[in-house]
Amino acid sequence: MSTNKTSDMTAGSPVRLIIRFMIPMCLGNIFQQFYNIADSIVAGQFIGVDALAAIGSTGSLMFFVTGWLNGLSSGFAILVSQWFGAKQYDRMRHYVAMSVILSAVFAVVMTAGLSAANEPILRLMNYSEELLPDVKSYMGIIYAGLLVTAAYNALAAFLRALGDSRSPLYFLIISAVINVVLDIVFIVNFGMGVEGCAYATVIAQGISAVLCLVYIIKKYPLLHLKGGDFRISIQSLGRLLALGIPMGLQFSITAIGTVIVQGAVNVYGEDYMAGFSAAGKLQNIISTVFVAFGATIATYVGQNCGAGKADRVREGVKCTQIMILVWSVVTMAVVYFGGRYMTWLFVSPSETAVADAAVMYFRAVFWCYPFLGSIFLYRNALQGMGYGLVPMLGGVFELAARAGIVMLVAGRASFTGVCLADPAAWLAALIPLVPYYICTMRKWLKKQELQEQKI
Repeated sequence: MSTNKTSDMTAGSPVRLIIRFMIPMCLGNIFQQFYNIADSIVAGQFIGVDALAAIGSTGSLMFFVTGWLNGLSSGFAILVSQWFGAKQYDRMRHYVAMSVILSAVFAVVMTAGLSAANEPILRLMNYSEELLPDVKSYMGIIYAGLLVTAAYNALAAFLRALGDSRSPLYFLIISAVINVVLDIVFIVNFGMGVEGCAYATVIAQGISAVLCLVYIIKKYPLLHLKGGDFRISIQSLGRLLALGIPMGLQFSITAIGTVIVQGAVNVYGEDYMAGFSAAGKLQNIISTVFVAFGATIATYVGQNCGAGKADRVREGVKCTQIMILVWSVVTMAVVYFGGRYMTWLFVSPSETAVADAAVMYFRAVFWCYPFLGSIFLYRNALQGMGYGLVPMLGGVFELAARAGIVMLVAGRASFTGVCLADPAAWLAALIPLVPYYICTMRKWLKKQELQEQKI
């Protein structure tokens, strides 16, 4: 087997391992988000504010769709990382094979269902008749390409489960550059409008999936599957679904909340939609560090859980919490003082109403970034241990908080009131996560102490 690319996280300095794994993950997340961001930038600069509002406002819906697939893949990869940590490679390959089957099935079903429900969903989100055709066309093309999205997420998750977070990053960089080039060619040269952005996104994602597959075939004999690996096991499928579905639902439940908020924002008009979209995309870039820490801690905890090392799990989570707090302080200052200037990436400085809306959002939410980062830490730590229900419950709390704020203020309060739905959701999500993590770790450490005393 090839061992030069895999990373055993069960030995060595937790801080060094986490940082070394997290940085490529973070850059990879940025480039993965770059698809929709590039579409928004090109649309806003070359087509206009209405195009930015149309494409940018699909971010929450895109998160709902791709978040489900990403959650499934991440959940499936937990079992891969645990068996890798336990050095049971035959079992690991079996779970890789079962994950491939499940990912393909979910992608096909989602494509059919979401394509049929495309317009009804958009009408529920209060899109105006002027924007509806463009948004419908854009999302229809995205739905048609979900199979390649699922393929990249699954293949990248397998690589990360083995400790390789760099290779998926390199492939994303290549495909992100291709996406930008295709955006410009399709829109500026061919005049394809928002549909050109969607085609560019799907093609670029397909390229990243192909690159991942070719790389695995050439460099990872450990992941080479045989016919016997695909022998269907109801028990194995059940274990994968027990982790993948809660993680997928967790992303989707969170996304449903953002869709609800987007629907409330749409009532205020195109300027607020564009400002909210620009602020959200900038915030997503900032929060990629939180996401990367979360994905890293899931792999770290998964491997150490498979190796039975509770002390390393606790130490890794503690160090990551400190790093998240440091990054939160930095980003709070950045968005508070520089939020207006960052929106100029999407629109001309003359679009003051759009920039004002973005600043309103940042001022409403920036103080809650430490809590946002902590969600990813404790949710992914629990998932790495193999617990899926409570992290999903955190998503339910998050959804309830967002929906509650929107019901209270939408149409009856200022735009800032709607923006407060995000901080409320972040605080609510931690209510089940932190106590359950503390309780779980105490039980695990106590059990380990008793076993050591018997020895």
